[in-house]
Amino acid sequence: MGLEFPNPVGLAAGLDKDAAHIDALARLGFGFIEVGTVTPRPQPGNPRPRLFRIRAREALINRFGFNNAGIDAFVANVDRARWRGVLGINIGKNADTPAERAAEDYELCLVKAYSRASYITVNISSPNTQDLRKLQEKDPLDALLWRLAAARERLAERHGKRVPLVLKVSPDLDVSQVTAICEAVTRHGIDGVIATNTSVSREGVEGLRHAGEAGGLSGVPILERSTRILSMFHGLLHGKAALIGAGGIVSGGDAAQKFAAGASLVQLYTGLVYRGPRLVSECVSAYRAK
Repeated sequence: MGLEFPNPVGLAAGLDKDAAHIDALARLGFGFIEVGTVTPRPQPGNPRPRLFRIRAREALINRFGFNNAGIDAFVANVDRARWRGVLGINIGKNADTPAERAAEDYELCLVKAYSRASYITVNISSPNTQDLRKLQEKDPLDALLWRLAAARERLAERHGKRVPLVLKVSPDLDVSQVTAICEAVTRHGIDGVIATNTSVSREGVEGLRHAGEAGGLSGVPILERSTRILSMFHGLLHGKAALIGAGGIVSGGDAAQKFAAGASLVQLYTGLVYRGPRLVSECVSAYRAK
């Protein structure tokens, strides 16, 4: 993506939704940090409780629903941070924005975040905002990426830098959907793909406490599913976009699987909850040993 990373292990979006803790998180050894998801207007997210641990499987189910303070408060927090490492900004749409106007929300966030970001991630794969995943379908995705790519060209001229655009996808895609997304990524010059977000599947946690809760499943049970999707993108994109592996990494060995499947970078979230900051250095060591 034209960026230099001190190491390939990053923090996934969702932990620091408002970019309020960048300096503290940067001290944990990450090679890059992704903050958000941020929306144009503040919103409270879904009703509580909305986060559940499934300890026996080192998993989480969340249905936060893009709770955040809005893009203006978000960029003010970014501006206050002193850390100057690789910063990804993850953007989304407000829950009450109609699907036909979703691109407006993404473009507004892109414009306001552009000058602060090392790269910008377009989140169209959270299962916790109604109909958001429909933006992964061929025609809506084509329209969204065309608009954002055009806006990026205008912003690049205005700011004198071309900020990479990254697409975050679901682990619940089939082969035809992955193929269509790869075609759109190539057509619109998208620089990277994060594979993957959380899953609506409950495979691997059946019968366990909280397994029936609505929301996205993350952690150990989605490792295989997520890595399979990552491998599909690797096979179809042929290096035309950088791949960031996320989903189910709770050990250096899991990170190694992502690198072997085609990832240039990996991201942590749920593994960090269960393993703590030592997981970061463990994954860095796995990369150096590969």
